Amino acid sequence: MKIDRIELFHVAMPLISPWRTAYGEDADIHSVLCRMSSGSVDAWGEASSLAAPCYSPEWAGGVFATARNWLAPSLIGEEITDGSQLQSRLAVFKGNQFAKAVLDSAFWCLKSRIENTPLHRLLGASRDEVPVGADFGVGDNLDDLLNDIAGAVEAGFPRVKLKFRPGWDIPMLEAVRHVFPEATIHIDCNSGYTLADAELFRDIDRFDLAMIEQPLTFDDVVDHAALQKQIRTPICLDESLNSLHRAEQAIRLESLRYANIKPGRVGGLTVAVAMHDRFQAAGIPCWVGGMLESAVGSSICTSLAMLDNFTYPADIFPSSRYYETDLADRPLELSATSDGTPTVRATDDIPNPHPERLRHQTVQHAVITP
Repeated sequence: MKIDRIELFHVAMPLISPWRTAYGEDADIHSVLCRMSSGSVDAWGEASSLAAPCYSPEWAGGVFATARNWLAPSLIGEEITDGSQLQSRLAVFKGNQFAKAVLDSAFWCLKSRIENTPLHRLLGASRDEVPVGADFGVGDNLDDLLNDIAGAVEAGFPRVKLKFRPGWDIPMLEAVRHVFPEATIHIDCNSGYTLADAELFRDIDRFDLAMIEQPLTFDDVVDHAALQKQIRTPICLDESLNSLHRAEQAIRLESLRYANIKPGRVGGLTVAVAMHDRFQAAGIPCWVGGMLESAVGSSICTSLAMLDNFTYPADIFPSSRYYETDLADRPLELSATSDGTPTVRATDDIPNPHPERLRHQTVQHAVITP
């Protein structure tokens, strides 16, 4: 199909309450959306890199500028038949995975509409529903956290993820495990530690966690391999897995036993599917993570999560978990299996942003035409 028009929107979406992690706090989520058109058909993509370059070296203002000035112009007027061809055209531009992802995801959604085929089917999925977990950031106090976890366990969530950072670490885990000795729990360190903290992670073995997510530096696979040899708890990589090449390195070095795949972080759905397939061949289970996208982006993540090797419950949340009103014209909502396990279902068509909400939350806007 020929790419006739690309429209970019840098948006700021206010959260119900701030999201706190090892790298800081976000009161609103900065994201970039793309409307891509071919003939009379258009569709939307989204990639949320956040307001500041704290999760990764990218940030929403830079993603917008890179996509506007370089990436989108390289696609305008071109005949693009598949994701690999799109990625090949963007390959001359080094890195900038989130900027590539917003265009890649829009392309796949456009292809889905033109071919009248649900996105998850285009990606190769055979199922329509997957379980999701509950996540909790760094809190104000342990009592509130324990109440939140109790609510998640009662609601049937199959696992709980806890943000973990200095000052919100071992005492927090001790309190949680004392109250919930059997719950499936893992922690997310968001690159908050170094290999010098190996003793801390050896101590964490006693809590029987499902995994430790991204304990060390955001772009490292070598030290993670060294740490994994010293501890029993599986390491899951997130920030470090920013390309298929880096994933290959992590597999060879045995740096991980789980992989968190976020389409924005890796450069789009095309790369995310390739990484999924490679980890599946290596016998390493995966799960889909999110970046608190609107229901546009989280619905795209949901479609990806339907692939077979995404076996650990996903980080995909209902719109009401973080937003008073979602930017999308159709919020993302959870379903449940017959036994009450919370799930997300793939949609036949990815939602669009609501026009008035988009206008109100837009920080920057650009149109790229031939």
